Amino acid sequence: MTPKVALVTARAARGLDEDMPPLTAALAAAGAGSQIVDWDDPRVEWARFDLVVPRSAWDYAERLPEFLAWAERVTRLSTLVNPLAVVRWNTDKHYLGELARAGAPVVPTWYVEPGEDAGRTLDEFLAADPCRELVAKPAVGAGSRDARRHARADRAEILAHIGPLAAAGRSVMLQPYLASVDTYGETALMYIDGRFSHAIRKGALLPAAGAPSTPGLFAPEEIIPRTPGADELAAADRILAAAPFRSLLYARVDLLRDPRGAPELLELELTEPSLFLAHAPGSAERFAAALLASLDGR
Repeated sequence: MTPKVALVTARAARGLDEDMPPLTAALAAAGAGSQIVDWDDPRVEWARFDLVVPRSAWDYAERLPEFLAWAERVTRLSTLVNPLAVVRWNTDKHYLGELARAGAPVVPTWYVEPGEDAGRTLDEFLAADPCRELVAKPAVGAGSRDARRHARADRAEILAHIGPLAAAGRSVMLQPYLASVDTYGETALMYIDGRFSHAIRKGALLPAAGAPSTPGLFAPEEIIPRTPGADELAAADRILAAAPFRSLLYARVDLLRDPRGAPELLELELTEPSLFLAHAPGSAERFAAALLASLDGR
């Protein structure tokens, strides 16, 4: 029988996911049927699919309990990849603290939890980190939405940004703004079935300090292929080894360079990352082959 693969998106992301055309073509060439479906469409019969693959469900951050309930339901009816335990862990960026405690190189991250004194946590962060600028963003977030860059001295502005997020029950992250992103950019390394596949360079996403967050589903990105450095590959290996999962079918490791030039983890994307398949010939075919091979181990 022809394998059937659900490629999961969101209504607002229809037509925006550049991975979809090469991936659907690669699946078809490999003899599989695929369908692009909205994760919250009540008409979808998930049991019809052999695999359900989150790809561009980029509105999950504003609807996380609903999205996790969907993932639980799909797990009972089909095979979700990456699996439910990974999705639960990875959709909340408190995982960065867990990886740092496990010894992985992570951008220094402080958390302001709902109900905490945001001013005190901010002061503790600034006392510990000499950064000239910082980034504040929700721990559950995607596409740089609600993320802003602030000058160190703009305490009132920072707290005005954090306040509404915390009041809405959202945990907020504080991180130094690593200026290397303005010149070197960000390196995103893609892994398929546990093996390095390809990498790209992203330009800086956040505008100047004090500018508002992106109003769209995601901030526009400048993407070009990149050959990662040996130190970046080694850092990604350490990060993936520190994660509490093995046999990840896909992963994206987003790295920035710290003031000393060492690579540090910005985000580990295991739920619905863009894999930039159009920028790496053969990557869509590798991804399609890995998806279909995973059916043999069910």
